[in-house]
Amino acid sequence: MVLVLLTGASGYIAKHIAVDLLNSGYEVRASVRSLGRSSEIIDAVKPHLNDTNNLDSRLTFTQLDLMSDEGWSTALDGVDALIHTASPFPLIQPKFEEDLIRPAVDGTRRALNAANAAGVSRVVLTSSIAAIYGGQPAGMELNEKLWTDVNNSKVDAYSKSKTLAEQAAWELAQTHGLQLTTINPSVVVGAPLDKHFGSSISIIERLINRKDPVLPKLTFAYVDVKDVARLHVAALENVASVGQRYLATSDSLSFAEVVSAMHGAFPKRKFVTRVAPNFLIKFVGLFDKTVKGSLSYLDKPMVTSNTKAEQAFNFHFRPARESIVESARYLIENDLVKN
Repeated sequence: MVLVLLTGASGYIAKHIAVDLLNSGYEVRASVRSLGRSSEIIDAVKPHLNDTNNLDSRLTFTQLDLMSDEGWSTALDGVDALIHTASPFPLIQPKFEEDLIRPAVDGTRRALNAANAAGVSRVVLTSSIAAIYGGQPAGMELNEKLWTDVNNSKVDAYSKSKTLAEQAAWELAQTHGLQLTTINPSVVVGAPLDKHFGSSISIIERLINRKDPVLPKLTFAYVDVKDVARLHVAALENVASVGQRYLATSDSLSFAEVVSAMHGAFPKRKFVTRVAPNFLIKFVGLFDKTVKGSLSYLDKPMVTSNTKAEQAFNFHFRPARESIVESARYLIENDLVKN
């Protein structure tokens, strides 16, 4: 049986990857910063498994830190492949961009160097559309050939961190002969496996809670978390994916369209529907760090192509509206948003 080291296993995407790996017959060694979170992951994935027999041997845990060399050689002992998902994703941009860039880049280097030292050549890396989108002209169709311009003054720290981390991975892959594939998701939505979910779901949470009195002119591309997980495992299983990047994305929707989809599913709930002019959002950004972090995306819609991934894996991405409604339903049914 093939053993996969899955880093950042407590993450929103990683938990779904763990389910897909286990249901596909792999053994998973899950890395966490604290072994105390092991039970959280077991409780999250177990209800979604086709077979829970011998789970204690099929899903094991190891403690790793992106900023420490300790434990990596042991974690990779006997491993056949590495899926590296661990990377910080904040809603609020940090005061010092290096606080975000260094863990992402150094963590990726540490993981791939450790894999190489352990003789593990097959690596699938979770990158991001942020490594493609930043600094591109408004309205340009985004694809895997494009790279974010980290020297553009309008590119935020998160986009720089994902771009530099992925570029570091490709450099190490070339140096060491690693069989690398990267998955570059757009904004990831869909029901979490537990209440420990990522920053992208916080966008849906914010809209349901009517945190803002008006909607910004933001249009993002969305993708279902289960599709992202499936793409990681499909890439692992397809030798033709080695050396390739895959943009994981479905539909592009404005915030107004996201709200419309949720209101259609939950007509008794109140939603903010008025769209604000950009100057007003920029003013609000002076006082709200979350809003400030989105200012560079105003009137710059994410237009994406998923042709490469769909053709490579005979794969069809789930419509974004369905995933958004599923996210909202999870938050509502679990009392994670206001009534």
